[in-house]
Amino acid sequence: MFESPGSFVSGPVAHRATLADVATAVGVSRATVSKALNGRGDISDETRERVLAAVAELGYRPTTGLSQGSRRRSIAVVFDIPASPYIVGVLQGVLAATTESGADLLTRLAPDRSSRTQRAIAREWIAEQQASGVVGIIGLTLSRPDGLLEAASNANLPFVMVDPVDAHHRQMVSVGSSNWAGARTGAEHLLALGHRRIAWIGGPETSDAARDRLYGYQAALDASGVEIDPALIRAGQFAIATGAEFAREMLTSAHPPTAIMTGDDEIAVGVLATAHELGVSVPEELSVMGFDDTPQAAWTTPPLTTVHQHLEGMGAMAVQTILVMADGHQPSSPHVELATSLKVRDSTAPAP
Repeated sequence: MFESPGSFVSGPVAHRATLADVATAVGVSRATVSKALNGRGDISDETRERVLAAVAELGYRPTTGLSQGSRRRSIAVVFDIPASPYIVGVLQGVLAATTESGADLLTRLAPDRSSRTQRAIAREWIAEQQASGVVGIIGLTLSRPDGLLEAASNANLPFVMVDPVDAHHRQMVSVGSSNWAGARTGAEHLLALGHRRIAWIGGPETSDAARDRLYGYQAALDASGVEIDPALIRAGQFAIATGAEFAREMLTSAHPPTAIMTGDDEIAVGVLATAHELGVSVPEELSVMGFDDTPQAAWTTPPLTTVHQHLEGMGAMAVQTILVMADGHQPSSPHVELATSLKVRDSTAPAP
């Protein structure tokens, strides 16, 4: 909140904020406010930041070209890396749900990772979304989001994370899957096939989902009395290269595993590729299991056994939660988990 002349004060706004309200709060002309909102370069950075801060504080929404009764709501989905079968699956659910609700969907790349923790940059980015008419934001595979979550909370802009990676914001609302239960079910499948040297190649240690999947795997082995070999547990990125690298280490060791569970399908694809390169037959000599059940899982060689999570359902639930919050209500639960199930294909078989 500004203390200088021409600044605005906090407190309830009696009417819908207008462009003139923002101009008065900052002490500039309406033309200057318009320039700031439209990204014009003929104003100073300091003025632009003050305008965007006022937009966030007053809750200003542009209505140009639309009457109050006909204005459509927009939801923004923001991510770091758009090229992923997982993201595509969730986005399908987001798009279907926004279309059904009559809302518009906007896609956004997040601010640079090295800068998004800076409060001023996070606040400016959130204000820009509000100025674009966005009523809520869905964060998808978004790392280090706490600065954005805090700025959104301060601006009363709903923000829902899907499968949070490394978020610790206390008021975070999230949608995910029953990762622990899914991984435990997958490990139990391999144990029932007679496997005892079951390796784990998972996602980043900072990821809540990756940790829960690891814990589910460990719980299944503990319950069966199988000793967990630390040499068979690895963590990396959710990427094909991670599976390829660690599978090579394990499969060329003196005591290779008979089965490898992975933190997602992309890691599993890397394991399959390395096994093929080394001449290790799947599933005769090595069983491989993924997690997610992305479309590619059915087209690997052999088709991949995996833990199915309802990616489209997660996207749809995130949209529904955003709309509930945008209408001024709290979600029934701040953390929603959708059930998982096991999809058995040809990459798993009885232990050799």
